[in-house]
Amino acid sequence: MRDGLRLCGNLFNPARGSILVVGFIALGLLAWRGCQGLPPNVANCPITPTAPANTGVIPPAIEPPPQALCGFPLTISVPGEGATVNSPANVVAQAMPPDQVYWVRLYGDGLAVYYSFTDNINQFIWMPPGPHTIEVAAEDVAGYIATATIHVNVGMLLPGVSSIQNLPDWQSCSAALLNGFTCAAGLGTATSKMIQGQSSPSLDGAAAEFTMAGSHPYSNELYWYPLGGGNSVSHFTYDLWFYIDDGTAPQSLEFDVNQAFGGTRWTWGSQCDFNQTGKWNVWDPLHGIWVPIAVPCKHFPSQTWIHLVWNLERVGNQVHYINLSVGDQTYAVDIYYTAQPNWYQEEIDIAFQLDGNYKQQPYNVWLDEVTLSAY
Repeated sequence: MRDGLRLCGNLFNPARGSILVVGFIALGLLAWRGCQGLPPNVANCPITPTAPANTGVIPPAIEPPPQALCGFPLTISVPGEGATVNSPANVVAQAMPPDQVYWVRLYGDGLAVYYSFTDNINQFIWMPPGPHTIEVAAEDVAGYIATATIHVNVGMLLPGVSSIQNLPDWQSCSAALLNGFTCAAGLGTATSKMIQGQSSPSLDGAAAEFTMAGSHPYSNELYWYPLGGGNSVSHFTYDLWFYIDDGTAPQSLEFDVNQAFGGTRWTWGSQCDFNQTGKWNVWDPLHGIWVPIAVPCKHFPSQTWIHLVWNLERVGNQVHYINLSVGDQTYAVDIYYTAQPNWYQEEIDIAFQLDGNYKQQPYNVWLDEVTLSAY
């Protein structure tokens, strides 16, 4: 069908004309519209694109971005061409491929900084002061590629993104993703939901509530928010307040920051492991394991706001856990681990995970004033 639609005036290919004719008859009058009812990129494309062999695999980024190939509509609506913006700058783009989208990537000065498997982007991009080129490229499952480009000037560097708990389109998963890959691990699927805009309990009138329940012991739920991307920032401060209705119920609570570009993923993962190690654990990205550190972890008091601050940095191909503040205590951590190689999903994101105990005892956690600062 792809070749028949593309060639339009040459539908009756002698080698396979009967198949095409049968296909059009089966589709009925709706499909029999000749060239007039087809997307322009399909009707006028002089060549046949090569469709991806396996759309279930994230491909490495093409840098600089690929050229358009019979491109479909793709627009960057925010910021405008020639705009002066602050960093991180909000970028809004929309692709309208004739087939299902395969990937969409956001580029800063020719380098991929954010990957999406949806046809739209509404994210932040970190850039240093001065002139920059922002590009978006998208490919659909038939192999058509579209591109869009704007130029901006960065004037001021902002601390980061605040009130993240109020932003739309948080993502979540329990033990495994839909494709079967491990997500929050654990021994079952949790029952959990996120409820935004909670005025009580709250510090500023708009907290987000995360519930944890279910029938399977040791079930977990991971929530994360993709903020955007950028390779110009390497120091991060993850700052938030949390409140637990029953401080004895969680098996552990997890707080993470991720940065990925250039085929490498830097993961700063941390969990307060109440019932197993009794310590804070940090994530070793290369080996994919939790490592207890010399910071004690005890069950937090119920119905009390707790302030948590992680200071982190990217150093070459390593993650550096600098220090952790919990409540009124600050702990020097100063631990380095090697980052995760062969990761092709560019992004800067934050995450929060709730873990169930041996009884899968229900509990709720509220997050407020969630901020990620970066420079």
